[in-house]
Amino acid sequence: MAEHNELGKIGEKLAREYLQKKGYAILETNWVFQKAEIDILATKDNTLAVIEVKTRSSIDLGLPQDFVNPKKIQLLVKAVNAYVIEKDLDTEVRFDIIGISKKGQNFEIEHLTDAFYHF
Repeated sequence: MAEHNELGKIGEKLAREYLQKKGYAILETNWVFQKAEIDILATKDNTLAVIEVKTRSSIDLGLPQDFVNPKKIQLLVKAVNAYVIEKDLDTEVRFDIIGISKKGQNFEIEHLTDAFYHF
């Protein structure tokens, strides 16, 4: 597996652990609809959190969350609409980004709630 793929898997695991410690219930990971993949779907306080995880080995080229582009946002919105319909959910939906940066042997986690789109 390529090194960046391995780093991404580590980041997603760290994000899940972080969310669970914060009281989120993880519903799905790596949920796919057409060309879109939602990294984490979780609930907390009657809100469905759609979470995009971005992990970077350094912030030299920018913060991890800076790499969520408009095309990715459009795909996530389309995918979560399908998820809500498929699961027949009646809940608030919120889009979050968890940015993870490697700092030496450690990782720094930043959770941006309601990051880019709100229903």
